[in-house]
Amino acid sequence: MNENRANELIVSGIHLDLTPSLKIFVQEKSDRLFRHEERIKRLRIDLEFDAEQNPEHRFTAKGHLSINGPDMNASVSSEDCHKSVSLLVDKLDRMLRRRSRFFKVKRHRTGITPDLAGMRAFIA
Repeated sequence: MNENRANELIVSGIHLDLTPSLKIFVQEKSDRLFRHEERIKRLRIDLEFDAEQNPEHRFTAKGHLSINGPDMNASVSSEDCHKSVSLLVDKLDRMLRRRSRFFKVKRHRTGITPDLAGMRAFIA
């Protein structure tokens, strides 16, 4: 498992001042992702505040997960910054679980089963 997590997590704020408590909250939430998948190269979380938006969608959390294979991107909007971060981490966690299930199914697939009736009809 990777021990140098300082380089793996990047948190930035857009039109938002990042407080130390908010940075710690994001780090604690994102530790779950690093525990579930050890091949994560980098996780970038952008927190954005838009006063022009509807109050239900003022805070947007965007995540970019660099991992072996295709990168994963997710975005969540809500009325609270902490809620946006929690929802984003949940969404990224679901994406990682889906990816791992896909690879397990792909690994255990035995291949295409031959259609004997179709082959007999083709031969005759």
